[in-house]
Amino acid sequence: MIGRTPGARRAALTAAALAEPAASLSGYTIGVTADRRKDELATLLEARGARVVVAPALRIVPISDDAELRSATRACLDSPPDIVLVNTGIGMRGWLEAADGWGLSEPLRSAISRAYLVARGPKARAAVRTAGLQDDWSPDGEGYEEVVDHLTARGVAGLTVAMQLHGESQPEYTEALESAGARVIEVPVYRWAPPTDPAPLHRLVDLILGRLVNAVTFTSAAAVQAVLRAAGTGTDALLDALRTDVLAAAVGPVTAAPLRREGVPVSTPGRARLSALVRTIVDELPKRAVTVQISGHSLTLRGHAAVVDGELRPLAPGPMAVLRALATSPGRVLSRAALLQALPRGADEHAVEMAVARLRAGLALPGVVQTVVKRGYRIPL
Repeated sequence: MIGRTPGARRAALTAAALAEPAASLSGYTIGVTADRRKDELATLLEARGARVVVAPALRIVPISDDAELRSATRACLDSPPDIVLVNTGIGMRGWLEAADGWGLSEPLRSAISRAYLVARGPKARAAVRTAGLQDDWSPDGEGYEEVVDHLTARGVAGLTVAMQLHGESQPEYTEALESAGARVIEVPVYRWAPPTDPAPLHRLVDLILGRLVNAVTFTSAAAVQAVLRAAGTGTDALLDALRTDVLAAAVGPVTAAPLRREGVPVSTPGRARLSALVRTIVDELPKRAVTVQISGHSLTLRGHAAVVDGELRPLAPGPMAVLRALATSPGRVLSRAALLQALPRGADEHAVEMAVARLRAGLALPGVVQTVVKRGYRIPL
């Protein structure tokens, strides 16, 4: 796991500091599954006070043998496509760069310029225009279904469609276009591959299962599927965590689709931008926070911290788990055995006592965590 936790943010934040935009995610831990733009996304989250866990789910690699891409390019030159579908910006740039290396850049640009050019999203559109080409249409929601519906409604019978692939084949969309009468040329520019070091991803899965991250970000549908595969036999438990306690945040509806099919509520921004994704998290996470009023004090639970009367006080996982269990049912006495269930695996009743002691010290509010002799602990109403 690659942790990115600015040390200065471990100190308590005053109410005034906590009100600043730079502290809007202070106290929260967020997982980042992106690879190529992981540093950019992590920096945006850290700039708002978040503790970030970087665990790339996949990596993008050029196809090992460019014969397949060259063959697809030659097919586009021998039988120029009537429609070109650009799925990703990186794919479009890679295709043109490869063609340039073969001395085919200008013929390929000429063939593409004569086609009805569809850019599936803003990054694809930007790559098209940077290349000096002009797109004819883009879907509002950036979804493959929208593209297929648009093209079939427009009519593709007898036409050739060149489809730049998004890391892997999309057979359902290829088949839909072929069923409507199109000839489809799949253009593979890169492929998804497992991360070089899978340990951070497996660690992130453990953190999700333990509810030790508050949100997980996804920037591709393939990354979603990679995380689910990494969970193995714990996939159902991981999905349960994402349905309840851990916010799933995706850059767009295409990325969110695999999770939504599993009944996971996913937060997505209006525009597929990393900055917009961060703003969505800033908006959503505070809505999920638990706030209780105890003995004249306001106590709000964030991921790894409590906000006490407006001041952020970071807590270790054990004390935070105990506080979360007690705050869920204020006034109710929870036994040591019950609190033990809230602690990480392998803990014992002595660990409960230690967690309670550290919680009291961290909150610095006398009487907030009460001992009920021979019964357990409670937070008073």
